[in-house]
Amino acid sequence: MLGVFFHWLGGLASASFYVPYRGIRRWSWEIFWITGGVFSWLIAPWTFAALNTRDLLALLAGTPPSTLFWCWFWGAMWGFGGLTFGLTMRYLGMSLGMSTVLGLTMVIGTMGPPIFNGSIGHLVMTRGGQVTLAGIALAAAGIWIVSKAGRRREAESSTRGVSASIPEFDLRRGILVALFSGVMSSCLAFGLAAGEPMRLASLAAGNGVLSQGLPVLCVVLAGGFTTNFIWCAWLIARNRSAPEFFGRPTTAPDAQALPPPLLRNYCLAALGGTVWYFQYYFYTMGESQMGAYGFASWTLHMSSIIIFATLWGFALREWAGFRRQTQAIIWSGIAVLVAATVIIGCASSM
Repeated sequence: MLGVFFHWLGGLASASFYVPYRGIRRWSWEIFWITGGVFSWLIAPWTFAALNTRDLLALLAGTPPSTLFWCWFWGAMWGFGGLTFGLTMRYLGMSLGMSTVLGLTMVIGTMGPPIFNGSIGHLVMTRGGQVTLAGIALAAAGIWIVSKAGRRREAESSTRGVSASIPEFDLRRGILVALFSGVMSSCLAFGLAAGEPMRLASLAAGNGVLSQGLPVLCVVLAGGFTTNFIWCAWLIARNRSAPEFFGRPTTAPDAQALPPPLLRNYCLAALGGTVWYFQYYFYTMGESQMGAYGFASWTLHMSSIIIFATLWGFALREWAGFRRQTQAIIWSGIAVLVAATVIIGCASSM
């Protein structure tokens, strides 16, 4: 249950990181995304890994190049999902956007590693494995319920106009972006699995169990930074939005063009980016407590994100004014997801 608790903390961090971004003013998407990303993918991972790992650089230097490459590669592939994840929030809102992306990510990211490494057969034959798989199936059902509530919400919105809380709501475009983001986002699970030799080396060097996965994050998230940096650099060049970094509006100076609030934007981007990193800081802690069923950590993480993202959706009034029946469906989905995380946590102790 300690592992489940850490995954809940990670889910809370992931579900909360976009909230500071909502307060950024007069910055283009690519500007605040890469600014926050520098903290998410570079500053925070290396800072916390250095503070919690003995001789971090020596440990990374002793890691086989193939391990470093695959961690970076899967991180780069995950980067495609990460950069479109923000667009999903933009077009669908936090509740519907996260449930769509993370549902697909959960299934692929959870079942992919045990299928590819050949351990799925063993899981099916053991009691703990069977209960774990049942918990994963229950989590998938919970995500389906949450998505159903999102569809009902969309149907109600269409009869009265787009919700003011999501100014750029676009269901068709949002679903397409969410599907792509969900498939590519699952690659992070493969990157973390590829870092197993690094975790073993960290333990052998005398580092704590809870911090064994932090060096892996440095490499995997560097891959994610590579993809996001290239994409954002292209957008900045195309949109000529670089002046926004220095507090100048992108449009030609005139009486109507107000400069971005520079200090406010940088602080909010740094906060959002650091909070984003904490999801995997706690993820590695939770995974270390799951024993032989560590692959189920991905399900715990995804379920926790959806739980807290939905709660944020209510706090931000994305569900205000909708029918009580629709809201009852979303709450039932949250209850199922909570039950699934508890079942998986119990199964890991069998």
